[in-house]
Amino acid sequence: MTGDRPPRASATFPPHVIAEIHRAAGQGIYSIRGGGARRPLPNFDDLVFLGASVSRYPLEGYRERCGTDVTIGTRFAGKPVTLKIPITIAGMSFGALSANAKRALGLGASAAGTSTTTGDGGMTEEEREASDILVYQYLPSRYGMTPDQLRRADAIEVVIGQGAKPGGGGMLLGQKVSERVAGMRVLPPGIDQRSASRHPDWTGPDDLEIKIRELREITDWEKPVYVKVGATRTGYDVGLAVKAGADAVVVDGMQGGTAATQDVFIEDVGIPTLPAVRMAVDALKELDMHRKVQLIVSGGIRTGADVAKALALGADAVSIGVAALMALNCNAPLWPEDYAALGVSPGHCDQCQTGRCPVGITTQDPVLERRLDPEEGGRRVRNYLATLAMECQMLARACGKSHVHNLEPEDLAALTLEAAAMARVPLAGTDWIPGWSR
Repeated sequence: MTGDRPPRASATFPPHVIAEIHRAAGQGIYSIRGGGARRPLPNFDDLVFLGASVSRYPLEGYRERCGTDVTIGTRFAGKPVTLKIPITIAGMSFGALSANAKRALGLGASAAGTSTTTGDGGMTEEEREASDILVYQYLPSRYGMTPDQLRRADAIEVVIGQGAKPGGGGMLLGQKVSERVAGMRVLPPGIDQRSASRHPDWTGPDDLEIKIRELREITDWEKPVYVKVGATRTGYDVGLAVKAGADAVVVDGMQGGTAATQDVFIEDVGIPTLPAVRMAVDALKELDMHRKVQLIVSGGIRTGADVAKALALGADAVSIGVAALMALNCNAPLWPEDYAALGVSPGHCDQCQTGRCPVGITTQDPVLERRLDPEEGGRRVRNYLATLAMECQMLARACGKSHVHNLEPEDLAALTLEAAAMARVPLAGTDWIPGWSR
């Protein structure tokens, strides 16, 4: 009987949607949070490797070498950047992160033989000192930017967009704008700071070409220049970045996180990382620039398998942000009372924008910041990066590859129709690529 049926939530108006309508009606303003997209998205978990057996011969892990090194900036830079592993630390600002967190990331990256990246607001001495290879982000805000800092960096990343908020500017709420953060950004302390959504001195790819040349002249043509885009019209954006003179392109999928932005950006703008990789590789191949202009992929990279799959689809390296913070104990089951005060629990916290991070990562509160020991944090980041690299090597050897960059789409199969179509690899057990096979 219909009267005995248990109640069923509406597919159109599930409880979380109803709660958001109630909140919006009560407050009259959009929701802001940190983190990345919560919705399920096709991702690297939907791909599997076809390990070697008879038709291909695997490599012996303890006797046969599998390389992981990558050089970025070979196109125009006088001093390209050489990394021991194809895994870098993404740009996260001092302001969004504490000084201890920035130092810990630098120490960990240096110990692993890779680079870290500044983020908005300029370069801190802690980060420069800790980082053997430091990439300086050149953002629309120009907060903290000086020619001297450009010269002190090892590479420059021109940020056009971010995966969590393509087309939107950065945001740092007033509770995280300490005296030091405000001083570096030449803005008032305690006041919300918003970055522009576009660079103030160019309106298109021709202007970007002029800006890249200007940056090269400031740095005597030594530093590699990356261009970072949020994954949207990826093919066009990558092609235009290459034509503007970029040494490398960073493509950030919508699984990428942020310290703070409008929830509607995080959930409803951009495309997943999985299709973005193939679109970027297509654009590079069309220009005969694949492997000549390096492709760095970010947004939802968590494991060595994710790294290996991104490389197999054509990336030269990956960049991690949220996962690196997890290595620093983000969302760890510590200080439960502080999580409870935020209305969340360990493992479910995305309250980076509040500045009340229980483990001292995304805060400017000196009491909370002291909970993060940068030396110990650096060891944890180094261990995590080493694990990712070893996992990537194991998978490459299992496919018979002597270098991780020898992985290729033919080494992959897809477990879902969506992943097969987006990554353009066959559905497992078939030779069918939905939407692409003739």
